[in-house]
Amino acid sequence: MNHKVLILGIDGYIGWALANHLLHRKYEVYGMDNLSRRKLVTHAGSCSLTPIRSFPDRQMHLHKFKNFNDRVSTVSLTDAYLISKMLEEYKPDTIIHLAEQPSAPWSMKDVHSCIHTQLDNISGTLSLLWAMREHCPNAHLIKLGTMGEYGTPDCDIPEGIIPNIPCGHIGTWINRQENTIALKLKCPMSGLPFPRSPGSFYHLSKVHDTHNIIFACKTWGLTSTDIMQGVVFGVKVTGEESEIELTRFDYDQYFGTVINRFCAQAISGHPLTIYGTGGQTRGYLPLKDSIQCLTIAIENPPEQGSYRTLNQFENIYTINELAADVLMGAYSLGLDARTDHIPNPRTELESHYYNPAHQKLFDLGYIPTTDIADEIRKLINDLIPYKSRITSSCIMPTTKWRS
Repeated sequence: MNHKVLILGIDGYIGWALANHLLHRKYEVYGMDNLSRRKLVTHAGSCSLTPIRSFPDRQMHLHKFKNFNDRVSTVSLTDAYLISKMLEEYKPDTIIHLAEQPSAPWSMKDVHSCIHTQLDNISGTLSLLWAMREHCPNAHLIKLGTMGEYGTPDCDIPEGIIPNIPCGHIGTWINRQENTIALKLKCPMSGLPFPRSPGSFYHLSKVHDTHNIIFACKTWGLTSTDIMQGVVFGVKVTGEESEIELTRFDYDQYFGTVINRFCAQAISGHPLTIYGTGGQTRGYLPLKDSIQCLTIAIENPPEQGSYRTLNQFENIYTINELAADVLMGAYSLGLDARTDHIPNPRTELESHYYNPAHQKLFDLGYIPTTDIADEIRKLINDLIPYKSRITSSCIMPTTKWRS
């Protein structure tokens, strides 16, 4: 296959798994990563639970594939000059943008973490958009966003865009209580971006990315798929990965997503830390589903010069439901796990309506892994051999949203 894919953030959680997956599918893969995820997790006093190899070792592994580019750029996406030169040289057909600081808690840690998150994330995306305009305006940009951009607005959430309303008509967006908000749309219009309600400085940076990408598509004719991804969990895609193919697995308060944290806590004997009442509801999907959906987006690009949004998750679950699945999986493997409700360090609704649409990926062929409980049990079993690598001191949250 001659299709060239540039993965920005190739050393990260999703980037590494995606690179191996695409190489096995005979894509021509290029990569870039400034290795910041490794540094930030180390500074947080933690490490990957899975023993990930050094970056030079990973490069040697990638070079075993004839369809891998001969080098990985270790530049920062914020370096506009070097990013421009890289795109001028590579001329990719598809760009997968995963190269951002991904942690909401870390962005709320202090002023330095907050500024770092917003400056790097927003300026990096802008550097990329300008480089695409100059050197590869026909490339398809797949940007990994987050369902957290929408927040919990107490109404149905569409896939990015409020559906089009005919010219000259007053449309309505009806929320759960059947209150009506009148939206007068001007012609011509294909729809309006659904209002965002982010819950952290990290999520705010992703909202700015969304607006900047929409503007670049509208103004310069760039092509983009903006993926609003739910919370991802897991460490394997095929289940047959060699140790060097394993992606990283973070479980600390900053970079560990909730199911990953719960599973690490279960095998270490630490109570599962449920924030508040545990009624918070979000969309979730296993890592292998995330990789499947990204591949579908690559192989089914939108119309040239257009912008589309895909809400990417398998289904929605409450924190309490996930904790129950982790407990069940732990018990089945002989582990004595328990839960502990702790004061919520975040500012968020703990009981709320949540009904986001996510039909587009199904229409494109997404076949979800629907047995989340079984996936969680498999994940716990995969992690048990690495129990001794858990650092208990980094599990409990110390950063609080509230002043």
